[in-house]
Amino acid sequence: MATKYKFGDNRLPHFITFAVVNWIDVFTRERYKELVVDSLKFCIKEKGLNLHAWVIMSNHVHLIASARESFELVNIIRDLKKYTSKMIISSIESNQQESRRDWMLWLFKRAGLQNSNNKIYQFWQQDNHPVELSTNKMIEQRLNYLHENPVESGLVTEAQYYKYSSATDYYEEKSGLVPVSFMQCCIPVWRPWFSK
Repeated sequence: MATKYKFGDNRLPHFITFAVVNWIDVFTRERYKELVVDSLKFCIKEKGLNLHAWVIMSNHVHLIASARESFELVNIIRDLKKYTSKMIISSIESNQQESRRDWMLWLFKRAGLQNSNNKIYQFWQQDNHPVELSTNKMIEQRLNYLHENPVESGLVTEAQYYKYSSATDYYEEKSGLVPVSFMQCCIPVWRPWFSK
């Protein structure tokens, strides 16, 4: 699939967005968000992911990420999406309390049939929309957008109160659910409390 969005220099942070097919609100259930959280932690530990910021919304995920030396960000994101799609679909299939199970699986199957890269289901849209962040201004803009997403959506009144985000790390100096790698060049821009 041709796209104007390409991964650039692995050492530079990228703003990455991946969405569920048909923008299905899968992540209204905590158990599915936890699968993404666990996968992010695994990719940090084992696959060379430098995660600088993240948020899980109801139907999409935003990351600011780069890759450690000798790793490729495109491969990390590919593996993350592949693994989480299998785990989330499996969790939906086995969740007897999931009132939307048949409907969601039908939509994932329909999307899978339209894409020859799939055997049965397609969970994530194929594109990631990576944007290389080459300036502090770009980083600050994307970081604020990412963290303010739950506020704009009406989920919380302040960004740091949203559990499935790195806002807690940035605004309250507390460790959130997933360890983040702060970029030293940008800490004063990102963290107003840094100079305190």
